[in-house]
Amino acid sequence: MNKQIVLFAMLLFALGVAAQEHLSALLPFPNHVEQRQGMFRLSDKETIGVGSGDLRFAAAELQQVFKQRFGFAPAVADNGRIRLMLNPRMEGEEQYRLTVDAKGISIEGRTAAGVYYGVMTLDQLLLGDVANTKQGRIQAVRIDDAPAYPFRALMLDPARHFLPVEAVKGYIDCMAHYKFNTLQLHLSDAQGWRIEIKSHPKLTEVGAFRNPKAPAISPDNGYYTQEQIRELVEYAALRNVEIIPEIDVPGHTAAILTAYPDLRCDFLKDSAFVFGKTDNVMLSAANPKVYEVLDDIIREVGDVFPSKKIHLGGDESAIGRNWAKSPENLELMRSHGYTSPDQLMNLFFGKVLASAKKYGLHAMLWCELDNIRLPADKYLFDYPQDVTLVTWRYGLTPKCIELTRESGNTLILAPGEYTYFDYPQYANDLPEFNNWGMPLTTLRKTYEFDPTYKLEPGQRKHIAGVMGTLWGEAIKDINRANYMTYPRGLALSEAGWTRMSLRSWDSFRERLYPNLLELMKRGVSFRVPFEIAGEGR
Repeated sequence: MNKQIVLFAMLLFALGVAAQEHLSALLPFPNHVEQRQGMFRLSDKETIGVGSGDLRFAAAELQQVFKQRFGFAPAVADNGRIRLMLNPRMEGEEQYRLTVDAKGISIEGRTAAGVYYGVMTLDQLLLGDVANTKQGRIQAVRIDDAPAYPFRALMLDPARHFLPVEAVKGYIDCMAHYKFNTLQLHLSDAQGWRIEIKSHPKLTEVGAFRNPKAPAISPDNGYYTQEQIRELVEYAALRNVEIIPEIDVPGHTAAILTAYPDLRCDFLKDSAFVFGKTDNVMLSAANPKVYEVLDDIIREVGDVFPSKKIHLGGDESAIGRNWAKSPENLELMRSHGYTSPDQLMNLFFGKVLASAKKYGLHAMLWCELDNIRLPADKYLFDYPQDVTLVTWRYGLTPKCIELTRESGNTLILAPGEYTYFDYPQYANDLPEFNNWGMPLTTLRKTYEFDPTYKLEPGQRKHIAGVMGTLWGEAIKDINRANYMTYPRGLALSEAGWTRMSLRSWDSFRERLYPNLLELMKRGVSFRVPFEIAGEGR
């Protein structure tokens, strides 16, 4: 941290950053800002008037904002010059209106989520306008704001390296401040199974401990109990963050197969593989027991997560090394008139998605095409129209947009070239981790991400939002997770919230620095973007 402070001080000096001005810390930038004349002058007798019990948490957050910025926390009362209100006439679930004038402050929203976001924006107004804030004044303004996209997500991967509950809570705190509303938790992979499933206890007894000789909670070992998941979900919901679980099948399943080897393909029954290192084994599509176990898993996961969404993976399945070599799977292929083992994905997910639907869950899958790079012409298999797809492979997002528009699937954008936050941020960043040649994803590259892909509105209306993914092979703790997320996560927050016509790299750069200083004060690790200090000056 000391090195980071020195680098950050050098960065501010290089930029010539002085006292911040009005609006200079708003991130993501609001979609409508009307600057006005005048000031609201605070007294230490202010109260926060709350018009609904649903706004208690937003009021408590506002008290903390005032405590940090002005040194006192106004009491919560029925009335006050500072008012939080629900307004049913407002349209969007996350829309808010923040008004500051000489008479006071009002924050309105149709829901508690909108009011919460208004509080976050007010905090950034105070952060940016240091001179007035120090004198107990707030510049008059009216902000009418709502997100460009309803789905704005980050993804954590505790399967590869376990992240304790309190660490995930801290991550949620930060992402919520920047108006991300979804956290996807990648809870299973070759390297670990991280959620308690009571009907199949070996999943955690065996699959959660990559190093059984040292069974204490560590990056290699650990899992979330169902009670811990409920606690985490409740914590996130207060901050308008929905947690979506991901159970990755039929590939990425070495942890499952270590716990329950009878779920492997038949030809692997006598073959050894190394738990935590082998990543090319798959569940057998021909084994009825596989679907019974997955049905139990989906049922229990659906009981614990109230989101009613579940991501079921579907990516990077080594079909040629598994089903194509398995007598029972080849026989299943022939019996259904299929000509390729790839087509067994239709049968596999037909059954798995039926389980999700039975328990009232909406399924998401990674979008896989018939090639991992261009040219690619079609889906790997026939995705049902009611499945939300997530595009991710480097360079294939335009094709996925085209195919989902034709098939009617909702699409989430997580293109590797813009939003893979496990990729290094600059040349020679973390060479000890980048040992498989990951490409660079710089801060500017992430900011240049345009979710519209310059398409007309009618051609992109099926795009629901954006997601930044942080795969965990090299992320051994939450400090590293934050370092890899920020500041690129701040760029992505603006891509998901702010209309393209209002976005500007130069403006973002200026608004970035007070927010980095705030992250440092909060103890959130980030990479200092020193290479952009001289731009535009």
